[in-house]
Amino acid sequence: MSKADHVVIIGAGIIGAASAFHCLDAGLQVTLTEPETPGASQASSYGNAGWLSSHSVLPPASPGIWRQVPSWLADPLGPLSVRWRYFPRALPWLVRYLAAAWTYPKIERTAHALRSLLAGAPELHQHMAQQAGVGELIARSGLLHAFLSREHFLLDAKAWAIRRKEGITWQELDAVALAKLEPDLDPKYAFGVFVGETGSCRNPGDYTAALIRHAQTRGATLLHARATGFRIENGSLKAVLTESGEVLCDKAVIAVGARSKAFAAMAGDHVSLETERGYHAVVTGVDVGPRVPTMFADCKVIVTQMNQGLRVAGQVEIAEADDTPNWRRAEILRDHLLALYPALPRDLAPEQIQIWMGRRPSTPDGLPCLGLASGCTDVIHAYGHGHIGLVSSARTGRIVAQLAAGHTPEIDLSPFSPTRFS
Repeated sequence: MSKADHVVIIGAGIIGAASAFHCLDAGLQVTLTEPETPGASQASSYGNAGWLSSHSVLPPASPGIWRQVPSWLADPLGPLSVRWRYFPRALPWLVRYLAAAWTYPKIERTAHALRSLLAGAPELHQHMAQQAGVGELIARSGLLHAFLSREHFLLDAKAWAIRRKEGITWQELDAVALAKLEPDLDPKYAFGVFVGETGSCRNPGDYTAALIRHAQTRGATLLHARATGFRIENGSLKAVLTESGEVLCDKAVIAVGARSKAFAAMAGDHVSLETERGYHAVVTGVDVGPRVPTMFADCKVIVTQMNQGLRVAGQVEIAEADDTPNWRRAEILRDHLLALYPALPRDLAPEQIQIWMGRRPSTPDGLPCLGLASGCTDVIHAYGHGHIGLVSSARTGRIVAQLAAGHTPEIDLSPFSPTRFS
């Protein structure tokens, strides 16, 4: 391919931003289509937990999780819930979700594929952030998992054994070591697992915006318009269609997150993609919290000290993407935060608490869709990263650039094929 080859990236979230970064490195001409402000609060890239968790190789489901389906339907405020009126539409996805993690051999195959996508991610992000002039946004302090006891950790022993098989190592902390590392933590947490290879992002929204600005300084065009489809003739891509007209191009990248399903169908692939809505609460003006970003196994939340304040993130709500948020979910996260760190003030002013809801683009098996479209190989799938969108974006962007430039991808993409749902 020549340096004049033009790639249109549909979506300027973290996947689109990383794809633009690496496509420019490959000498390609880049246009991003995005109707909103990159990195602003409407984007899923804005509000995640900030984890660069290169050890997040397990799918969200696990063997036996099917027993919890009744509770998902019965408890609208549980860690994972399904809105009743949306259940019939979500049912095919939920069936695949349960089947994908039916046995541990299936989970091991998923873990092996995800490890190939995530290994070395903190270093890749550090490089991108430094090039974009925001190296301070990437922290290499590791990540912590907190458990009530070692016995509770051993309940997840099979999952951690799978991680070890993929070359992931960690340090186990007893109650004394955990209290020394995290003096503000509720002392009922008596066991910790510290994963040193990992990192975090201090402001994912600003990071995404900075990557887009960096791409623009290198010659990329940001078109503030909503993409609507493709013009494909005789199996060859001619243009991406937008509300502002068509953009002539040689390649296109579908990177519009939870709204990618319709574009995939236009390119000949019918994928299983749902919106896992997640929430966060940020508390500002406090000096209590974790020294290391921490996940809590019992309540399934992550707490991270961000530039904006102390963020607690979590919750999975299967619902229509644009359905009304249930802000009680964000309030529950706030309550978890106050319980996890007892020294936090109880009299927080309303202006000290910010709440948010975002839309994870999730496949049922926990593997993103990454590869060439079957109906037009000029179109590249790059979406469906679910809970690992931030950490996986760096290598995803490299792979997108390799595909766009006609090069062999650096990892085996067969586990991520969008045709696996056919």
